Amino acid sequence: MGVNLGNLCGRSPGLLAFMVCCVSCVQATGQTARSARTVVISGVPDGLLHNDVMTDILTIHFQMSKNNGGDVEDVIYPTDKRGVAYVTFEDQKVVESVLKKDEHRLEDKRFSRYYLLKVTRYSENVFSSVTCVLNMSMFKEQFILEDLIQEMKKSTDLRFGPLQSNGHISVQGSFPDIKLLRDFLLLKAKSISEKDKREKGTSHQTPRKRQQQYRLATDMSNFARGAEKEVVVLDTDMYHYMKSFFPRIFVVNDDTVIFDITDGDVTTLYIENAGSRSGGGRALQVKEKIEKWSIKLHKILHKERIDFKQHTRDEQQKYRRVCESVKPHYPRVLIIFYDTHIDVIGNPSEVFEFTKKVSNKIQSLFHSR
Repeated sequence: MGVNLGNLCGRSPGLLAFMVCCVSCVQATGQTARSARTVVISGVPDGLLHNDVMTDILTIHFQMSKNNGGDVEDVIYPTDKRGVAYVTFEDQKVVESVLKKDEHRLEDKRFSRYYLLKVTRYSENVFSSVTCVLNMSMFKEQFILEDLIQEMKKSTDLRFGPLQSNGHISVQGSFPDIKLLRDFLLLKAKSISEKDKREKGTSHQTPRKRQQQYRLATDMSNFARGAEKEVVVLDTDMYHYMKSFFPRIFVVNDDTVIFDITDGDVTTLYIENAGSRSGGGRALQVKEKIEKWSIKLHKILHKERIDFKQHTRDEQQKYRRVCESVKPHYPRVLIIFYDTHIDVIGNPSEVFEFTKKVSNKIQSLFHSR
């Protein structure tokens, strides 16, 4: 049976290729365990001391019982994000303990003052965590979905919800992994398409099945490198940041068009040549430019989420007004308002300062009632 890629992810045609060739998405279980024992530290004073000295100071801080710490396995500093370090503990329970501490003050006799650190879970800190609902019902005739999902759970760091009777399943994980799985599912679907083509002339095929095969062949041709359509998958908030602060990235000639489809945390850009076939390489050039900037910004940007889904509508409006009042002091920080939360994107140190000021103002407002 042919597979229509447009049905994989509901509203977003070909958004996530999640039928996985298992060898392509294998990650060591030890790496999974390590990520669960790792926290991300923001607000590390950058450039004050030698990196080795700062690493020792961070190690001592997170080993101290007064900081709810424990045995530290590894500290990664510096990282590709300024003022950010990664601390891995020997015991995952220490992560929960460290996160419970209200305030982490990094102190040392070589500092002129203390520095407040922001501690978050490794998977929640950056643009890498996204959630998608997949429609895998189209693969029921080729695969036993339950077995395939169980295999994916064993070999990836993705988190799966229950498989629904209609073939839908919620998946959460790192954005790069989702992109990787998307690419390999497209290849898997293409192999199914080629198999269907070989069987196209057999007598048991119905006209409807042949029509499905034709649709798949058409869809797959659009994803082939060098074709008239190119696809880029971005984190939705990253896409908004690029549009807000680097709009020239998306400026194209008259013979090229870009349109986007957003599905929750993921936005898919479709780049097409609107002119003659002679300009067929322009869509690819635009795609490569967008991907280049996406990778560059991914290394230097940081996202924090201000969650207020447990608050009343009036309290949510207070969050919004406070964020808007603080925003002029941080012109390079992007704030995006949602019904249940606010995403704050920008330089790690500025995002940390922004969220800290918002938190202080919110606490002051709520306590004054």
